[in-house]
Amino acid sequence: MSTDTSAATSIFTRRESEARSYCRSFDTVFTKAKGAEMTDAEGRTYIDFLAGCSSLNYGHNDPDMKEALVDHIAGDGIAHGLDMYTTEKARFLEAYEEKILKPRGMDHKVMMTGPTGTNAVEAAMKLARKVTGRRNVVSFTNGFHGMTMGALSLTGNAGKRAGAGCGSLCGATHMPFDGAFGADVDTLHQMELMFDNPSSGVDAPAAFIFEPVQGEGGLNAASTEWMQGVARLAKKLGALLIVDDIQSGCGRTGTYFAFEDAGIEPDMITQAKSLSGFGLPFAALLIKPEHDIWKPAEHNGTFRGNTHAFVTGRVALEKFWSDDTFQTEVQHKSAILTAGLQAVADVLPEARLKGRGMMQGVDVGSGALAGDICARAFEKGLIIETSGAHDEVVKVLAPLTIPEETLRKGLNILLDAVRNATQNTKIAAE
Repeated sequence: MSTDTSAATSIFTRRESEARSYCRSFDTVFTKAKGAEMTDAEGRTYIDFLAGCSSLNYGHNDPDMKEALVDHIAGDGIAHGLDMYTTEKARFLEAYEEKILKPRGMDHKVMMTGPTGTNAVEAAMKLARKVTGRRNVVSFTNGFHGMTMGALSLTGNAGKRAGAGCGSLCGATHMPFDGAFGADVDTLHQMELMFDNPSSGVDAPAAFIFEPVQGEGGLNAASTEWMQGVARLAKKLGALLIVDDIQSGCGRTGTYFAFEDAGIEPDMITQAKSLSGFGLPFAALLIKPEHDIWKPAEHNGTFRGNTHAFVTGRVALEKFWSDDTFQTEVQHKSAILTAGLQAVADVLPEARLKGRGMMQGVDVGSGALAGDICARAFEKGLIIETSGAHDEVVKVLAPLTIPEETLRKGLNILLDAVRNATQNTKIAAE
């Protein structure tokens, strides 16, 4: 089948900003999607191991969410309501309280921050500084927290930070993440030494912020001990603990929150991506009640809360989180994913698995090789991307609802792509 998309994509190259990115790797025009598959204008279907960068944990066009949304729109339901009280907001908050917060012994308030994850991070930074009266926010190497100026100051990636031009990225201190200097280096102890030394040059922090599993940073998974240690250090220093669970949350690592097994109690938790369940823009900040000291409209925005997202988000909670069935299924598929990726790693010298749950990948040691593997996989019908400081990790973010047969098929495509890439490299070397 022909893959010539030059005529169809000419409008994009002619009119869309050079900032576009994913389309450069997946050069076709998509027309529809269902479950864990996407179809292009030529009728070719691709298995989706990207899932909207974890915005589609429940797959494309879940039928129950779609039906509820269509009914809401057809019935002249509210489309945009600022932060006014609406029936759908109430129903979402009640579902979130009953399905997520109460079962986990949590009493956090839910703050609607704006449509994207970076909005939630910005709100968390502002509130931490307001609560503590301090400015410094500690983030970690390879962390990614958003592209707006405040969140970008917390982000480690040099390329993304360069987008700020000469804009000031200040008020943050970057510390080494768990395992940043190798398994034998205790980065938590290093941090403790820095903060115990009044001449270290590091200001007392307003907050610590980390991702339990670093999505863009290369699937670096924080250990339970490290997360617990950061929580203890934050408490010792009078700082707030912010967990950025935007990409790793909503079931991606096997539990609703990626930090659950660590038993920590974050002061704030950022949520976005799959919060709406349907891929609709929706972000929120969970705040312990004692820290919710905002004055009315002190942090606001036109799109605080997406009413259509309230509809689909509620259905997602009721459908997938009313009991442990879905969580158990995700953990089962995670084992399949681990086995499939190990088969990939076995083909490559010194390759290693990274991540946790359904947020795993293979560090192939080279950005060029990882890019070649992903390109070959796309040619074979699999959408998959890279991550890491050097784009050296082939990263799987398949929908959590993906059928086992489709998951295995996608992993086989990936394995074939790896074999082709390594064979090509071997031939070139010879």
